[in-house]
Amino acid sequence: MAVDLLLGLQWGDEGKGKIVDVLTSNYNIIARFQGGPNAGHTLVFNGKKHVLHTIPSGIFHEGKTNLVGNGVVIDPVIFKGELDKLEEQDVDYRKSLVISRKAHIILPTHRLLDAASEASKGKAKIGSTLKGIGPTYMDKTGRNGIRVGDLELSDWKERYRALADKHESMIAFYDVDIEYNLKELETEFFKAIDVLKSLKFIDSEEYVYQAQKSGKTILAEGAQGSLLDIDFGTYPFVTSSNTTAAGACTGLGVAPNQIGEVFGIFKAYTTRVGSGPFPTELFDEDGETMSRVGNEFGATTGRPRRCGWLDLVALKYACQVNGVTQLMMMKGDVLSGFKTLKVCTAYKYKGEVIEHFPYNIDPENIEPIYTEVSGWQEDLTGMSEASQLPKSLNDYIEFLEKELEIPITIVSVGPDRKQTIFRQQLA
Repeated sequence: MAVDLLLGLQWGDEGKGKIVDVLTSNYNIIARFQGGPNAGHTLVFNGKKHVLHTIPSGIFHEGKTNLVGNGVVIDPVIFKGELDKLEEQDVDYRKSLVISRKAHIILPTHRLLDAASEASKGKAKIGSTLKGIGPTYMDKTGRNGIRVGDLELSDWKERYRALADKHESMIAFYDVDIEYNLKELETEFFKAIDVLKSLKFIDSEEYVYQAQKSGKTILAEGAQGSLLDIDFGTYPFVTSSNTTAAGACTGLGVAPNQIGEVFGIFKAYTTRVGSGPFPTELFDEDGETMSRVGNEFGATTGRPRRCGWLDLVALKYACQVNGVTQLMMMKGDVLSGFKTLKVCTAYKYKGEVIEHFPYNIDPENIEPIYTEVSGWQEDLTGMSEASQLPKSLNDYIEFLEKELEIPITIVSVGPDRKQTIFRQQLA
């Protein structure tokens, strides 16, 4: 059985958690393949809001396996906090949650290093979530990291101590004012490690391979968004992992020829958290309305999201890099009430009109070229059938499908799992 992928196509926060939750009934296994607890996947059902950071978004469905893959970096303290909340809701995660031995562990000193590095940059900050993710991936590529499987070794605490001591010397090198009590942080960390060790560790690449052989269906869940990919995103204002489709292969051990559908999720407009270029960003009443109506605040950090019109140049680029086969449009309900919408269909780049995503999209190089389309006034939040969608919204969707040459199969009209409209049968 092929592995289907679900990816964000913008700068994250597209609504991946909700759609994974909606689609979970079609799959046996939901697998996270990259990123860390900087992810904030929000699910709303039965009148309650749930936010997951590391645990796959299928965890609330009985009889489904949720796999944290080798490409993920795990903060045991944050992970324990998620497990505690699941216990409060009577979710029996011990039966349904498995963790790759090859996933790397975020140490307390990784978070301190993250804070020291960001503080040292001054005005050039990249907008890190300060979760220690970048330093953890640096140790991974530098071949210094501690992995989940190391917790099964008799000398893992000695390995921890050696790496933590190295980190402290690096923190001192940054020469910034970072106050911390490492002993307190370590007490909390080791308690969380004990909880982590109570879960099932697996050789995930073998697990996934055998699952495929036995005919089980697998959905790989991405975190962040394609424009935050370490290679193909708006570097250096990116995350530290490959958020694109290729990351699922390396983050789960899945061969490229085993990838099936690639579901790409995007908002009907564009948002971005933190620093970095954003060609269609709005600083007017329209942007404020999107932010207010869309409740645009980071699920992990609470930071306000910058808002702007839909950028089709960037979206086409993300579809191309990922090989997207189906699109899912989120937050169409937020745009209700706009008389006119704008869509960026090209850039003026250094005086030349281009329709591809260039190396540098800094404001001095880029001017968005817009196409205007009619908005819709109807409240979408109570709609449940595609036939109920207003004509102007259907025209907007059809315009996007024509430009992107990919079908939009799902339209979300609100945060609840029930507020999801299937325009056509998923392949």
